[in-house]
Amino acid sequence: MLTACLPGMGHVIFLSSDSQNVNRFSSMMPTAHRRLLFFLLAISSVASILFASAIGSVTLDWAQWLAAITDSGSEHGELIWRLRLPRAGSAWAVGALLSLSGCLMQVLLRNPLADPYILGVSGGASFAALLGMTVGASAAIIPGLAWAGALMSILIVFSLARGEGPWSGTRLLLTGVVTASGWAALISLLLTLGPDSSLRGMLFWLMGDLSYSRFPMWALAILLLVFLACLGMARSLNVLAMGETTARLLGEPTGKLLWLVYLLASILTATAVSIAGNVGFVGLIVPHLMRLIVGSDHRILLPAAALFGGLFLVLSDTLARAILAPRQLPVGVITALLGVPLFLMLLNRARVKQ
Repeated sequence: MLTACLPGMGHVIFLSSDSQNVNRFSSMMPTAHRRLLFFLLAISSVASILFASAIGSVTLDWAQWLAAITDSGSEHGELIWRLRLPRAGSAWAVGALLSLSGCLMQVLLRNPLADPYILGVSGGASFAALLGMTVGASAAIIPGLAWAGALMSILIVFSLARGEGPWSGTRLLLTGVVTASGWAALISLLLTLGPDSSLRGMLFWLMGDLSYSRFPMWALAILLLVFLACLGMARSLNVLAMGETTARLLGEPTGKLLWLVYLLASILTATAVSIAGNVGFVGLIVPHLMRLIVGSDHRILLPAAALFGGLFLVLSDTLARAILAPRQLPVGVITALLGVPLFLMLLNRARVKQ
């Protein structure tokens, strides 16, 4: 009944899911099944990183791979420890960052088909990174430029959406979409005016690429801190997912909570984009799939989505490196090829339910 008092939410771009807001929290996994799921996802994540370190344009048998893993000074040790493991670690971190950000965005916009990139954070990061490539900046400072661009986009959206009058998720959504469109126009201008020598790298960045990534200790630290913050507010996220009016009636400070969710999701997205560019569909599909498996209780959904998102992107990046070896595809191409049919299937499933 409470959901009937929530007009206009989620109808601007995405499918509405208002009719399921209250009942969907009832699908709770038994504690034993929950622990088994987390254990399997954690083990699978570690196994996927080790598997990725063995696959590539240089073929290693298991004896050579084991020697390289146990001794970084061996014949293939540098290949494993300086190239493949850092890239696999970066892929896992980016997948977990985007999946966690997707969960938060879907709460913020009250729709399980929301996307981390919808509010323009990735646009600001991409513009700054491509601007650096255009002027010949070194690859080492591109992630820093991307982070600065994402921060600028966050501040722009925050300033414009706050404005005067009552704040709402719809207002934030509209502001973010307009800001993202503005960044897209500037990015198109850079691609048009940029030198031909930088064009391939710029396109790879826009499609999502992990070719030059290093082991992201700083990104893992951000992921851990934001994850702990989100886990601490998981009950509030459950209430907020039922709507702003419901959350307000239950005593939640919705204004502060919504801005906090937006800020945390933006930090996660900015960190992911600064490492790998625009990797599509991970933050859209993974949270929705995990919601179908574990339910919508964010105490379970958040860790499950982060673990599965990391696993999914490691395997996608391994496929991107191996499918046309020695040539490498941008990982965003693989995630899109996997995500588009899955998204259409989920879209059709939602229409059938309606």
